[in-house]
Amino acid sequence: MDKKSEEFYARLKEELAGSAEWPAIYLFKFIVPSDVDKINLVEEAFNNMGAVIETNQSKTGKYTSVSINVKMEGPDAIVQKYQQLGTIEGIISL
Repeated sequence: MDKKSEEFYARLKEELAGSAEWPAIYLFKFIVPSDVDKINLVEEAFNNMGAVIETNQSKTGKYTSVSINVKMEGPDAIVQKYQQLGTIEGIISL
């Protein structure tokens, strides 16, 4: 992981630590190319977690937004999930 990514995740973890009582419901938002396999990878990362997942395809059909509401244990778990999903080609984390 490059220095910029490390700084981003450290800042995110710090912000999350002061923003809520943990565990709490957290909203993950991703934009992925409209490829069934890539969308499935995102959804599978939240299997067996009780997540509520919504997808919306862009007007052109080129991209799909994936919103996931899920109970997370704390900032560390959230950062780990972002890092795990960051390996999917073309994914954008919002």
